[in-house]
Amino acid sequence: MPDSGGSRAQREHIPTSGTGPGTDSAPLTPRGDAGALSVDPGAPQVTAPAGLPAAPEAGGLTAPAVKAARRTGFLVTMVLGGLTALPPLSMDMYLPALPAVTDSLAAPAATIQLTLTACLAGMALGQLVVGPMSDRWGRRRPLLLGMVVYVIATAICALAPSAELLIGFRLLQGLAGAAGIVIARAVVRDLYDGVEMARFFSTLMLISGVAPIIAPLIGGQVMRFTDWRGIFVVLTGVGIVLTLVVWRWLHETLPPGSRHTGGVTDALRTMRGLLADRVFAGYMITGGLAFAVLFAYISASPFVVQEIYGASPQTFSLLFGLNSIGLIAVGQINGKLLVGRISLDKVLGFGLAVIVLAAVALLLMTTGVFGEVGLVPIAAGLFVLMSAMGVAMPNTNAQALMRTKHAAGSASALLGTSSFLIGAIASPLVGIAGEDTAVPMAVVQVVCAVAAVGCFLGLCRPWQRAGREAGGL
Repeated sequence: MPDSGGSRAQREHIPTSGTGPGTDSAPLTPRGDAGALSVDPGAPQVTAPAGLPAAPEAGGLTAPAVKAARRTGFLVTMVLGGLTALPPLSMDMYLPALPAVTDSLAAPAATIQLTLTACLAGMALGQLVVGPMSDRWGRRRPLLLGMVVYVIATAICALAPSAELLIGFRLLQGLAGAAGIVIARAVVRDLYDGVEMARFFSTLMLISGVAPIIAPLIGGQVMRFTDWRGIFVVLTGVGIVLTLVVWRWLHETLPPGSRHTGGVTDALRTMRGLLADRVFAGYMITGGLAFAVLFAYISASPFVVQEIYGASPQTFSLLFGLNSIGLIAVGQINGKLLVGRISLDKVLGFGLAVIVLAAVALLLMTTGVFGEVGLVPIAAGLFVLMSAMGVAMPNTNAQALMRTKHAAGSASALLGTSSFLIGAIASPLVGIAGEDTAVPMAVVQVVCAVAAVGCFLGLCRPWQRAGREAGGL
């Protein structure tokens, strides 16, 4: 991974903080190149909220682990990128096939969209289980178990004879695939702090962002040679390869001394403490609502682009890939140019404002305010909306995880679960009026985008932390 002074693998000790008598609460200041790693002035203090265990003193990586992290940094970066790419692969390769699945299984479009909802809900619920497991038993074992189950469930999806069975196995696929999502974020938190963590999330977005570009293209090409079941065969192969790569190259990043020893009760207490932290909860809900805007696009766009505007699966795949390029490009601008120079909260606020404006423009176009519009204006609005996600998603994750060094797995689970659950609720709503109108998609996007801004301002209150920092508090 990037060789930087902000990497935990390059520091002998990280000062920990907690709450309670005799515990000092201080911002976590990365050691190393101070010029390259100045702490974001708008970043929250890294303290354990009330009710949560403080980070263990044995949390630092050992000397052999430091050398291993430096030696295999690039490989670990690629493995984490592959894990974060698995969800968009699972979702987006399948998108061009949705109309074909509807015809093949003789089911309504709303029922087939539930296959997306089931996978999304599974990924949400699975994270609640896998996150605390990884805090207790380390990152490797829960991850490998989840990957094996993912491969089996995906193979069974290829054989599903009915929509009901496909929905059930997509749920299992999502439950198992959650391991890759939550543990990838937890590993980043194990190795990075502060500004460098935000930068690394942008790096992961570059790697995992390739998946939304190539996934619909692969799905569309697979559909030229076989039916929709072939897509799940390809996903099974991807799962097998990624499982082997994880087994071979991803080493344990959570030392035994840093693991939680409690059971279910302790895990629930930790999550309750996280949710009681207003600022953490604010970033969590803001990120979840922004993800709902994104998923409204993901679940509705195959029907909007192909059924309403008459585009082919290949054209849809190209447009989807173009939007993903916009997301990646903005994500890299965020990581390379903005992070460390501008407050993460200011960048996040700007991104949310752009998302709101793009969603409102789409609503006005789909309701006919500008008359009958073609595919190009709609595609332009979706491109702007998707591109703004490049600053919204990595920065909400980074700002939330900066507060949770003491329980990275549980915090990552809550972040992912909230995003996927809110997205799962939004998914069926976009098809509530049938396949002949894009208005429900735009309405869901506007409502969720405005709500995200409200949560950011009402719960995170970034101006308060900026004022305390300016006042020396």
